[in-house]
Amino acid sequence: MHSSHVKSCCSVSRNKNVLIKNSNFILPKGFDSKNMVKIPAGEFLVGSENEDSLVADGETFRRKVNIESFYMDQFAVTNEQFSSFIEETGYITDAEKFEWSFVFHLFVSEKIERDIVGSTEQAPWWIGVKGAYWKQPEGRYSSIENRLNHPVVHVSWNDANAFAKWAGKRLPTEAEWEYAAASGVINRKFPWGNELHQDGKHHCNVWQGEFPYVNTGEDGFLNTAPVDSYEPNEFGLFNMSGNVWEWSEDTFTNQPVKNTNLLDPSIKLVKGGSYLCHKLYCNRYRISARTFNTVDSSTGHMGFRCVANING
Repeated sequence: MHSSHVKSCCSVSRNKNVLIKNSNFILPKGFDSKNMVKIPAGEFLVGSENEDSLVADGETFRRKVNIESFYMDQFAVTNEQFSSFIEETGYITDAEKFEWSFVFHLFVSEKIERDIVGSTEQAPWWIGVKGAYWKQPEGRYSSIENRLNHPVVHVSWNDANAFAKWAGKRLPTEAEWEYAAASGVINRKFPWGNELHQDGKHHCNVWQGEFPYVNTGEDGFLNTAPVDSYEPNEFGLFNMSGNVWEWSEDTFTNQPVKNTNLLDPSIKLVKGGSYLCHKLYCNRYRISARTFNTVDSSTGHMGFRCVANING
């Protein structure tokens, strides 16, 4: 089964045949290692083979990798950081170009009913809302004023990649992301261990209740959480599970391949799960779990963090 035939239950996509290349010229800001941690080199085993592993996602294709030391953002990129990027570059995001983005149905108010573009048959709880973008996460009348320390959302892969280049960084590979999330521990299910509620407490922002209608918010959040919520893993990284999906540098495939030139470069891997993940619906907030989206797609639960090479 090829990746083009796999459906992602976690994300909704724009028509992958309608891609808009961003023509914004961006002057790089230059690398700054503030709020980054140095990830040590090590050997790691990507993927998993346990009762939760999803074969159709390509999660069970295990491979041994040698990871060179690199820098990684401690936190997902925030609204405040992304705002600085926009102010300095004038960059226009894909959501702004399309003039709409996907908003989770519980956050669509009656006041913006006329702004509804539609929904998808596959995931009707995602509503296309005109005017929704990173600065207006729920469309008109919403803002990031009280969410500057929350992860930026409604960013496409194109947007995330542009930010990374401006910051003198890049997006992580899947191997780097898994290794860092696990603090180098092979076969670890979550960044803190193997139990979701280890030590009887919440360690991440995911869904509690009955998806997609009732979220009890037992972990403290119904929407995104501040990027420094909960405790970091041993490498000092926050929220590698839950909160927002994080874009990867890698092109997605659910098959082991030798010739990467045969892959569809418009479909990129995302990792980590989001505040909408629930074990009975989307059990993809585990370290080895994976899904995908098209490079121009944006939603209210996808963000990113960056990495950088040690030697530039």
